[in-house]
Formats: sequence, structure tokens, C-alpha cells
Amino acid sequence: MTQLDSRGLPLSTTSDLAAEHYRKGVDLLLSTWPGAAEALEEVIAADPDFALAHAARARLHAMCAEQAEAKARIATAEEIVARHGSGRERSHVEVLSLAINGQSTKALERALAHTDTWPRDIVILSLPLGAFGLFAFSGMVDHDQARVELCERHARHFDTDDWWFLTYRGWAHAENGNVTRGLALAQRAYDLRTNNANAVHALSHAMYEGGASEDAEKLIADWLPRYDRTGILHGHIAWHAALGALERGDSERALAIYTDCIQPSATAGIPVNVVSDTASFLWRLQNYGHTTPAGLWEAVATYSGEYFQKAGFAFADVHMALIAAAVRDRAAVEQRVDALTGLIKAGTLTAGTVVPAICRAGLSFAEEDYAGCVRILEPVVVDVARIGGSGAQREIIEDMLLLALMRSGEAVKARALLDRRLHRRPSPRDTRWRELLPA
Repeated sequence: MTQLDSRGLPLSTTSDLAAEHYRKGVDLLLSTWPGAAEALEEVIAADPDFALAHAARARLHAMCAEQAEAKARIATAEEIVARHGSGRERSHVEVLSLAINGQSTKALERALAHTDTWPRDIVILSLPLGAFGLFAFSGMVDHDQARVELCERHARHFDTDDWWFLTYRGWAHAENGNVTRGLALAQRAYDLRTNNANAVHALSHAMYEGGASEDAEKLIADWLPRYDRTGILHGHIAWHAALGALERGDSERALAIYTDCIQPSATAGIPVNVVSDTASFLWRLQNYGHTTPAGLWEAVATYSGEYFQKAGFAFADVHMALIAAAVRDRAAVEQRVDALTGLIKAGTLTAGTVVPAICRAGLSFAEEDYAGCVRILEPVVVDVARIGGSGAQREIIEDMLLLALMRSGEAVKARALLDRRLHRRPSPRDTRWRELLPA
């Protein structure tokens, strides 16, 4: 009997046990839920020559920032699939190998081609999607729209109650500005599978973009205790609750969440989330007018010193520069800017000039040169999406420009920017800032 995956695609294993654990492992993997590693190891034990099991395990290693393990596993999958495997499985392994080995542009190209032929191969369809997917980190300014188009192109291939597809389709629409549709899709995904960290993540984003941060806080407060703290999205989802508290001006609550779930010593998150979540939270706390307890920035700087020292990962570069600027390490920011400029000249930094510009603007802002920050940031703010991540994560760049305009006496420009933001998304914080401006 032909074995099938969870979306009805044939598998090249004859083991009922291997197929059963593969279906379970992939669903856990794609809901970012604990237990995926154990399930996939069970697959490999049941059928060591099942290439897709090794490929899925490689993908999970990569998600957990375990690069050496990921490369070893995908090499095993390549060796096996070359000996026996269907055309889909060979293409599947090839795409994952490109992604894991850092060939992101080729991986995106091959993933899109693969999903045109096999749209229900959700391990591969997941790669371009999400805040840290191949589209987000492609350097494209319109990656939000690209995700929507990809989901809509393949929507007819999925059941209306496919929790995985609903999750990512909802997230894509909410990030692209269609918050009402995105929220409805993500809510349906959550209702179908509550043990799905990605659905809670998508809902949190949709609620935030819709100006319903308090709803996101309530959702997370109820749901987070059931998600094991070893889950790699635990700290990041808590970060969303902390943002909601800051929106309301409740710095005490926000700091309590940070201390318990987000700071480096408290989270099991992957480095890119830990660096970006801690940096962006502390930046907001400090610049939204609250007291930042002594030592928090220094602890983040110590943690981040172990990661992302080589420039070229735009999303990390920006947050590393913010951390360095916050602890007054001007030399570190300048060295990163120089390295990024060199990559631009070599044509290897896909996100382009916006990346060193944000780094320099962050340094100017930290040094209270607000007019200088405006001069640097204003011309490139339209390209901020090129660094990747989500709208909520990138919002601090626009916040930086807004506060720099306010503090450098550019009230007219600040008011215009605030009016645009308030039209896009109701925000008690923006309303408070609007009231501070002269009539």
C-alpha cells in the first residue's frame, strides 16, 4: 500500500510506522510545537532510508539555529534520495539543501517552482512564508504582497479547514494590510488546532495591526501557559504581550513579561529572535518615556556578542547596531556600517543601502543627534521592509524617525506621519504623542 503524507502526497517508505510518525512530526514542526524532534527520530528509526524524514529533521535543526546538525542531516537526505526517491522527493530535498546551505536566492526560486508542481507539499511551501521566510529575507520591498499572491495562487489546492494553510494565509493578509481578512483566517486556524504556536503568533500580529493589542494580551495570557517554555516561539509570543502592555503605557507589566520570558537568561528562543526581541523591546521601553532598569542593555550586549558578528544578515545587522548604539559602542556600529558598505559595493547585500542607513541613524538617535537621524532615515524609510521581519518588528524604525522629528522641532512632518499611522492603525501611544505636538 502506498504511504501518504498529511496532505495526501505519496511517500517512498513502506513502513506504516514511519509514515505515521512522519505525518505527526511534520505537523508538529509546522506548528512549532514541542515533540517534533522525537517524532522525526522515530521515523528515522523505523526507516533509516526514508530521505524526507532526514530532510524534515534537517529543517527542524535549521529552525532551531543548529546549523552544523542541519547540514549533516540534509547531506544524508541528499545521499539517500539520489539512490531512491520520487521526482517530488528529489526536488523537495534539493530546495531544503539550498536553503540550509545559505543559497537563499536559489532556494526561493526552486521553492516557487516546486510548489507550482506540488502545491500541497507544505514543508516546501512554508519556506517562502512567515516573518523569517525566504520572501522576508530576500531583500524585496514588496515581500508582504508576494506572500499573499503565493497563498492565493495555491488556495484552491487546500481544504477550507486546513489549519496550516489558514495560519499562513491569515498571517500574510494581515501583514499586507488586509487585517480583517487576516484575523478571520488566523482565528479559524487557531480554532481548528490550538496547539499551534504559529496560529497564536499570526493572531497576535493581526490583532496588533488592527489596534487590538489588549485582545492579543488576553489571548497570550490564556494560551502561553500551555506552551512549554522550551518551545522556540515562547519568548517571542510573550514579546507580543509586552508590546501590548507598552501600548497601554503599562511599563510595569511589560517589564515583568520581559523579565520572566524574553530576556536572554529566561528564553529558549533562537538567537535571531532573542537579539531582535530584546533590542526592540528595550528600545521601545527607553524611548516611550519609561525607566529602563540598569544592566538590561548590557546583558543583551553580552548575549549578542556571541552571534551575528559578521555583517550581511540585514535583519540582525539592524538590531545589533541598535544594541551597540544603546551601550555607546560607537566603534561597533561604525565597523558594521563599513562592512555593510563593502557588501553593497560587492553586490552581495540584497537589502541594499537601507541597512547601513538604519544603523547610522540608530547611532545618531542614541547620541541625541535627532536632526542627523532625520537626515539619514527620512530618505530611506520607504525601503525599511527590505530588512525582513514583520511590521511589528520594523515599527521601531518608523518610531525612531517620528521621535527624531518631534525632538528636532519638525512638528509639521511629525504630525503628518502620526496622522498616517493613526489612519492605518488605532494606537493609544500615537494618540498620546499626537497630543504632545503644538497645534
